[in-house]
Amino acid sequence: MSRIKGRNTAPEMRLRSLLHRAGFRFRLHAKELPGRPDIILPKYRTAIFVHGCFWHRHPGCRNATMPSTRAEFWRAKFASNVSRDERNQAALQAAGWTVFTVWECELKRDALGVVDRLSHDIREVS
Repeated sequence: MSRIKGRNTAPEMRLRSLLHRAGFRFRLHAKELPGRPDIILPKYRTAIFVHGCFWHRHPGCRNATMPSTRAEFWRAKFASNVSRDERNQAALQAAGWTVFTVWECELKRDALGVVDRLSHDIREVS
């Protein structure tokens, strides 16, 4: 698992490119915020997490499969990932940030639609 990238993944790079084209300026992996969001938009006080469906257990997604070996280990690993995500989002919201989660499969299916929805929601909140 040490070879699994946590930053600058393909879905994250795609979203960053599309957000930049849409006119948003952002910072990456803010260490001072809980959970180190993948993208933050300081102007809008918005944090965006780009989650992989497998690792963060996207509900109802066909990519959120369970490995057949060492099932108990994986169950615990996935449960801790999900609970950590929930804690980080709650901490950000308590600090006054708006939090969005973008799933890997959404970016593969309809990246432009995701950016349109995000830009609408971000501008609506502020």
